[in-house]
Amino acid sequence: MRTIGELHTALTLGYGFPGDADDFEAELAREINHSDPADLNGVVRLVEAFRGRVVARQDPDFDTAVAAAVAEIQAARGTRQ
Repeated sequence: MRTIGELHTALTLGYGFPGDADDFEAELAREINHSDPADLNGVVRLVEAFRGRVVARQDPDFDTAVAAAVAEIQAARGTRQ
């Protein structure tokens, strides 16, 4: 994903998390509408964040890592079910 268009396509096809495509569109519009034309750092940060979400979601070890982290937290809190 080298362009915003490619990121948009990936999100639209469901490669991110549920709701990411709509969230990206809303946040991108908000950033563009509130950014100084000479300073688009907010847009850059947003694109990087959503690109990271797509990459994380496509990582085959992501779900396993999240489940392990949740189990550790539950064990530390004594709430393991």
